[in-house]
Amino acid sequence: MSITALIFVIAAIAVGWRLMNGDNSLLRDVMVGESVITPNADGDNDATPIQYQLSRNAVVSIYFENSSGDRFYFRDNKPRGAGDYEVLFSGVVDGYRLPDETVSGAILSRLLQDGSYTWTVSATDEDRVTERIQGQIVIQDADNVLPEMRNFTLSKDYFTPNRDGIDDRAQAQLYLTKEVAELRVFLIDLDGLEIPISELERDVVAGMPGRHYFDYEGGVDNGETPPADGTYQIAAVAQDLEGQRTRVEESLTIEYGGVPRADIFAPPTGDTVQFDATAVALCDTLYVTMTVSNYGTTPIRTSGPEPGTVYDSDWNYNTLGWHTESGAWRAAIGFENELTNYPFRWAVGNRADLEQIGDYYYLMPGNRATISGGIRLVNVFGDRNPQPMWAGLIHEDVEIAQFNTHVDPHQILVDIPDAGNMPSCEAREIPLKSVP
Repeated sequence: MSITALIFVIAAIAVGWRLMNGDNSLLRDVMVGESVITPNADGDNDATPIQYQLSRNAVVSIYFENSSGDRFYFRDNKPRGAGDYEVLFSGVVDGYRLPDETVSGAILSRLLQDGSYTWTVSATDEDRVTERIQGQIVIQDADNVLPEMRNFTLSKDYFTPNRDGIDDRAQAQLYLTKEVAELRVFLIDLDGLEIPISELERDVVAGMPGRHYFDYEGGVDNGETPPADGTYQIAAVAQDLEGQRTRVEESLTIEYGGVPRADIFAPPTGDTVQFDATAVALCDTLYVTMTVSNYGTTPIRTSGPEPGTVYDSDWNYNTLGWHTESGAWRAAIGFENELTNYPFRWAVGNRADLEQIGDYYYLMPGNRATISGGIRLVNVFGDRNPQPMWAGLIHEDVEIAQFNTHVDPHQILVDIPDAGNMPSCEAREIPLKSVP
């Protein structure tokens, strides 16, 4: 007899033996290890194993019923293949609410209340044959206080993560009622994936009861592209030491999101930065022209003074009242011995080049603007003559990218007469920023 034939005979004898002895059951060897558990995370009798065997493929449910007939699912219609199974039951079942109970958000999973329950392991095969095995279990001393998150709020329901200094961040906060093993806040993207939002740990330790804060900037601070413009859910999930889980959600709308990208445009021919002279007499004005390109996908905010503004060489942008604005972009001219970094600054476009969004003006994606301005030489600025001068594109309080600093340096000579013939430049009014 061949080996294949022998194996077939042995298998047939085994099947025949099971049929003769009535052992064709679907669900076998069901066992719940403990009849009493105390799920309170003290490490003593917190859980019990549930074991069972399937003789063929089936859909399995494991549930518990109290004396009132209320049913609580631990596993609900889960497909399983033939084989041996063991799962640890710690008293946690699918979420449910008690009568007249008020809990913020959704209860995803929850401990059974103290009491006696009938457990059931049920299996249904592909021929819709169902078998059930039942027994009794008691829940005692359960720490069934839910990890509730109260007053889950967002600092705003709309934000623009583009590093323009306006509505760049959104904060979430919540009050946690008990110590938890895990507290997560995340945005759910268009593909259903979770984007984590970091906690701002303050006086309350992470995972402990109290008020918790979370900060979200769309990933832009790390140079990442934020989620596409649209409305998303911000969710918070808390899980306590026993495995109970709750969830709360709020909506957040993203608009004009993106990593801002702009540069001083280098034309195919000619200078990137055009000075109208290489030598300037005292009291005369040096004019400069450059083009700024927004080659990114998000608007860039700008601030004055307007292109065309003429500085005296002993002024700077603060003299004119246009102080640093976090997130604003400005085109600028600097020189070697400047006391203030890039003292001569202008908006990256005239009003006709820009689009107003809210109270602010932006150079929109794909657009360019030509900026001109002047510097009246009322003194010899710096220690060198000729003086090296260059352009820069400044993202204020954020960065001056390497390719946007010291752009296209020029040597500018200041023509200086002898000491006895030094001119006195006519005083002029400072073109101060208008205050509405």
